[in-house]
Amino acid sequence: MDNSWYAVYVKSRHEKSVHQDLCDKGIESSLPLITQTRQWSDRKKKVEIPLFRGYVFVNIDISKNKLGVLQTDGVVKFVTFCNKTVSIPEEQMFWLDKILLSKLIVEHEQDFPVGTDVDVMFGPLKGLRGRVKTKKAKTRLVVWFESIMQGVSVEIDPTWLTAVK
Repeated sequence: MDNSWYAVYVKSRHEKSVHQDLCDKGIESSLPLITQTRQWSDRKKKVEIPLFRGYVFVNIDISKNKLGVLQTDGVVKFVTFCNKTVSIPEEQMFWLDKILLSKLIVEHEQDFPVGTDVDVMFGPLKGLRGRVKTKKAKTRLVVWFESIMQGVSVEIDPTWLTAVK
């Protein structure tokens, strides 16, 4: 089995429908969602929004399933660098799922993190490697996804971290 994870760029606000259509076709798809409270004039409501707007992830054999993904309504293209479709390491997708399941408060990051590379030694993310930064006097662990040039961060106890040598 030669499946790898790939990022697919989709039309604005089509992430959920593309994810569902891919699942209906039998294509393994991932759409990381976070819950936010939105304020309307008459009420507040918790809504699930994509962590990475405009992207859905697929786990496919690129030589066999690329066309099927591209023919899905709402899909624009695969994310490429130098006209080459780039896969996402399995380990990054594993940790993304682990971060979302940890129930820690997740934030989207668009700026490449400046800071020390660290390993998490304790807690629900034990074994994860990322970069540490400080935001509002709180320690945050940033995990960066090179393929889409975006990342996620979670607040973490600094005593759980050790610097990478």
